[in-house]
Amino acid sequence: MPLVRSWLESANHPECPFPLNNLPYGVFSVAGDAPRCGAAIGDRIVDLADAEARGLLDAGGTFAQPQLNGFMALGRAKWAEIRARLTRLLAEGATDDLTLVPMSEARLHLPIRVTEYTDFYASRNHAFNMGVLFRGPENALPPQWTHMPIGYNGRASSVVVSGTPIRRPMGQIRGENGPEWAPCRRLDLELELGAIVGADSVMGQRVSVEQAEDMIFGYVLLNDWSARDVQAWEYQPLGPFQSKALGTTIGPWIVTQAALEPFRSAGADRVNPLLPYLAEQRPGLYDLEIGWSMNGQVMARTNYNVMYYSSAQQLAHHTSSGCPMRVGDLLGSGTISGPSPDQSGALLEMTEGGRKPVMVNGESRTFIQDGDEIALFATARGDGYRIGFGPCTGTILPARP
Repeated sequence: MPLVRSWLESANHPECPFPLNNLPYGVFSVAGDAPRCGAAIGDRIVDLADAEARGLLDAGGTFAQPQLNGFMALGRAKWAEIRARLTRLLAEGATDDLTLVPMSEARLHLPIRVTEYTDFYASRNHAFNMGVLFRGPENALPPQWTHMPIGYNGRASSVVVSGTPIRRPMGQIRGENGPEWAPCRRLDLELELGAIVGADSVMGQRVSVEQAEDMIFGYVLLNDWSARDVQAWEYQPLGPFQSKALGTTIGPWIVTQAALEPFRSAGADRVNPLLPYLAEQRPGLYDLEIGWSMNGQVMARTNYNVMYYSSAQQLAHHTSSGCPMRVGDLLGSGTISGPSPDQSGALLEMTEGGRKPVMVNGESRTFIQDGDEIALFATARGDGYRIGFGPCTGTILPARP
C-alpha cells in the first residue's frame, strides 16, 4: 500500500512517523486545559473533541473524555467509520477546517484507563536465554512453553505514560545470610509491544483467535521495568510480584490494528503443533522493527515477528478459562528478543546475567543506573512512508530507603 497523501505537508515526508496511513490515537492537553482525545498526523494533533463538537465526527461525545475507553467501547464498526472519515478530512484536496494542535505545544497523557494488565513471555529466544540463566540449558524452557502462552497478572495501577520518571524500588534481596532490605541493584528494562483490548467478553465464555483479533483496538510500545535481584528472590513458587510492580511505561500513541494490517507477518517456526483453540487462520504478527536505547545510544534492534505467540493467541488463551476481558485491558507481549546479543530486549539477557558488561557512551553498564534514560522505538516501513509509535521513555530516579 503506498503513502496516502495529506494536505498537511509534514505528514507526507517519508520519515514522518505519523503519515495519513497511521492516524494513531492518544490523549492530550495544551497549556493546562482539559485532556481530550486526539489523533497524530505529521507534526500536529487533530483535536477530535473539537471536530466532534463541530459535527465533523460522530463518536457519541466520547472524544471529549480524558481517555479512549469510551470510544473503544463503541465497537469495531465505529472504529472503521471514524478512521475512514478522518482519512477523507485529512486527505490531499479536502477542504474541511480541522483544528490541528502543534505536537510541540501539547502534553500527552495516558491514553486509556487501564482496566487490567497481563504480561506474557512469548519470545522463544528470550525465554530460552533467561531460562539458561535461571535453570541451565537442559531446563531452560518449561515443557508447556511451546504449547501455550505463559503469562502473569500485573499491576494496572503502576502503568504510566512515556516520560514519567520511575523510582528505583527498595526490596528484599538474597544476601549471604538471608534476605537484605536494599535498593534494587539489578534494575532492567523489557522491550515489549502492548495490545489494547477494545471490547468486552462474557465471563464463562471463551473467544476464538479470530474473535480475539476483532477485539484488539491497537498497540503501544511497552517497557515492563524489572527488579531482577528482587525477582530472583521472590519468583518461586508463584512468579514475579514486587519485582514487576514498580512501573510499566507505555507510549502515548495507540497505533491501530488497521494501520498495521499491511505489515502482517508470520512468527517464529513452530516446535510442535498448537492445540486447535490456539490455531491461527492468518499470520498474527507484524513486520515491525523494534528496539531500545540507553542515554541516546541504540543498544538493540530486532523485529516483532520473532515472537512465538501473537496478541490474538494470548487473548484467546486468556479467556480459555472463561476469564472475562474488559475494554481497556492491556496485554504485554513479553520481552521481544532476536537470536543475537545485539537483538536482546533486556539487559539481563544482553549481559548474560551481568557477567558481560556493555559500553554505553563510553561507560560500562550491566544494569540500569540512577539517571539513565531508556527509550523504546518501533517502525513499520511501507511504500514511501513509515508507521511510527512515538516516544516510550523513562528515566530512573534514586531509591527512597
